[in-house]
Amino acid sequence: MSVKLSAAALDRLPKGVGAPGYDRAKLSPGILHIGVGNFHRAHQAVYLDDLFASGRDHDWAIVGAGVRAYDADMRAKLAAQDWLTTVVEQEANATTVRVTGPMIDFLEPFDVVATLDALARPAIRIVSLTVTEGGYCIDPATQRFDPRHPEIAYDAAHFDAPKSAFGLIAAGLRRRRAAGIAPFTVMSCDNIPGNGHVCENAVAGVADLVDRELAAWIRANVAFPNSMVDRITPATGDRERAILADRYGLEDNWPVFCEAFRQWVVEDKFPAGRPALETVGATFVRDVAPYELMKIRILNGGHAAIAYPAGLLDIHFVHEAMEDRQIATFLATLEKREILPVVPPPPGVALEAYRLKVAERFANPKIADTISRLCLDGSNRQPKFILPSVVDRLDAGQGFAGLALVSAMWCRYCYGESESGKVIPPNDPNWDRLQKAARPARIDPRAFLELRDLFGELSDTPAYVDAFSKALNRLWSQGVRATIDDYLAERL
Repeated sequence: MSVKLSAAALDRLPKGVGAPGYDRAKLSPGILHIGVGNFHRAHQAVYLDDLFASGRDHDWAIVGAGVRAYDADMRAKLAAQDWLTTVVEQEANATTVRVTGPMIDFLEPFDVVATLDALARPAIRIVSLTVTEGGYCIDPATQRFDPRHPEIAYDAAHFDAPKSAFGLIAAGLRRRRAAGIAPFTVMSCDNIPGNGHVCENAVAGVADLVDRELAAWIRANVAFPNSMVDRITPATGDRERAILADRYGLEDNWPVFCEAFRQWVVEDKFPAGRPALETVGATFVRDVAPYELMKIRILNGGHAAIAYPAGLLDIHFVHEAMEDRQIATFLATLEKREILPVVPPPPGVALEAYRLKVAERFANPKIADTISRLCLDGSNRQPKFILPSVVDRLDAGQGFAGLALVSAMWCRYCYGESESGKVIPPNDPNWDRLQKAARPARIDPRAFLELRDLFGELSDTPAYVDAFSKALNRLWSQGVRATIDDYLAERL
């Protein structure tokens, strides 16, 4: 008979399931985290769980917060189990199951009063975020803060009761400033180049629409460290809940399954203090940019490279795509031929070894990451993970046929049918707009490049228009496999 996860059940967890190695009653809050999703609970929360188990820094526990309907559902699930989470780390030949407990509260989403009160507490010295790549109110083509974004416009007009993460943070900082309380540090944990700078522009940007003096104070006094985060963490479904209950005897409303690998590189800029996360594996550096660029171009760009051909070929899981020799060869060839040459290696890192490790992680059959998850939100991911490598190669006078092929396969995917005729369900916040452009692109590829807010200057760059058009035309005329073969043979 399985055990239902709760604080009361920690002393009778099933054999082989680890419990928090500390007294949760002695924890006190130091971090308010916005966006308590799977990745946060598999990454930042795990580092803190390890730190607390070492006997250190028990005044840095997490208070959860959220701004989406999704967050309300997550809060309800976690409340029923006293904010505990089961983390299942899976490799091909080993599995580790542990219950983590660094979160001690979770504010009601949409309770603006409670959230602003929490942001004003002196004990809260870090506000962290995982709100996804698309959650930062930035223009996809310019990658700059968009003050006209509907969420930002709303917050500017209702600054006493904002709804977005950035409006809440700015309003919370205004309250601290008025009370003479030192500002907290704002730490983004999302996969965005220069995520600290992007977050600063969003917070100061919404403040600037209301109070320019406040915006200037934020830029001068609030730290926004950049960070690089990495751990493959699929979505949770009934499959994962059943595995946990049937194999390990534990019932968890929302467990997290992930790989064993994890990495966290953080700019060491925390004037309000920080937990000693370097003692449990995090790396603090002066400049995160080289690590960030490496990860975004090779890992996230690699995800896109296998996602769209696999999606068009009706392949369901990521490890199945890596078992497909042609797709695995395309990934390796694209990265060695076009991506690695425009990625400066971080200090002490061999890019080829990193690439091989990424491929090994993609091939992990235990993770059961889905192709549909990798295909999700291409309108936010392509401009961050694929197109910047194209621009770098253009500037260097180098070819980019494979990168153009990746974006052409994305366009073909947005048409809404796989090669077998199977309907591809909407998989992007902008799906209707993408499909409206992808349909005529079957005849005229330039129709998709008219999405200028996504492609930027590439829409009018003849060499890119030609490469994209050639790739998309071949995808429609001869199919995914023959087109990939052409690329591998350097006929594209």
